[in-house]
Amino acid sequence: MSEQGPVLVVGATGSLGGQVVDRLLDRGKKVRALVRPSSDAGKLEAKGVEISRGDMLDLDSLVAAMTGAAAVITTAAGYTGKNKNAHEIDTRGNANLAIAASKAGVSRFVLTSILTSDQTPDVPHFWHKKLAEDKLVELGVPFVALRPGAFFDQIAQMGGDPFEKGRIVWLGSKNVPLTFVLISDVATYLAEAVDADIVAGERIDLGWSRPISMREGADLVSTLANKKIRVVSVPAGLLRAVGKVAGKSAPLMKDMGAMAAWFDTGRYVAKTSRQAELFGPAPTPEDAVARFAARLGHGRAQS
Repeated sequence: MSEQGPVLVVGATGSLGGQVVDRLLDRGKKVRALVRPSSDAGKLEAKGVEISRGDMLDLDSLVAAMTGAAAVITTAAGYTGKNKNAHEIDTRGNANLAIAASKAGVSRFVLTSILTSDQTPDVPHFWHKKLAEDKLVELGVPFVALRPGAFFDQIAQMGGDPFEKGRIVWLGSKNVPLTFVLISDVATYLAEAVDADIVAGERIDLGWSRPISMREGADLVSTLANKKIRVVSVPAGLLRAVGKVAGKSAPLMKDMGAMAAWFDTGRYVAKTSRQAELFGPAPTPEDAVARFAARLGHGRAQS
């Protein structure tokens, strides 16, 4: 794509968004970041990133941030950020991004979606991504949606460093295979999607070379740790029951229960053929878990 302006990253202060910024800079891109007025942008500014102050719930600020941008990448998610306005961010906020992209004439909009989001109306934060895709279609915004599986590195650390704790906390059955990804790999794919030969409107699954169960994932960690790593499973039914009892006071619990129930169906599996065409062969679980271990200072990444 032509270098008529910077790439705007929405969600740049988050874990995934921050790595997207680094990948773009490594590729020689100019980067602009949408940062809320109350957030510290010092680390981004130190890297030479242009800061545009705004908020996903403020449409005018989004239009201003996107004006002159060569492309937009959004990794923002109220759900994962545990923001008090999480529902508004994941619904009205995502719609605002699409409207702003339309108004600003963005030539490529890269959306971080979720694997099987179009099949899961009962999982709120999955379905919100499907609705975000629909809004982009409705407004005719040239977009690509990357749909990653579950973030293994994020999940494996829910209960602390699994190598040190000797356990991984998991939601649902530990024996059902599903698709995982690493945050670092998804960041690379998002940055590459800015220039990739992708047809507008494509939805692209992201994952490893094969689905694995969390029990298999823990076994891979066990091999690298040279000790047994347990899987502490929280049944989907329990999560859903707690969410039902708590009602509106605990929407996150209800959402997590619905997500775990979906995982248990065995249908949370990526088709990685298009990923391989665009970004190279999908990582094997063995390679990905070894790299995860190396990042935590355990073992050594495979070549």
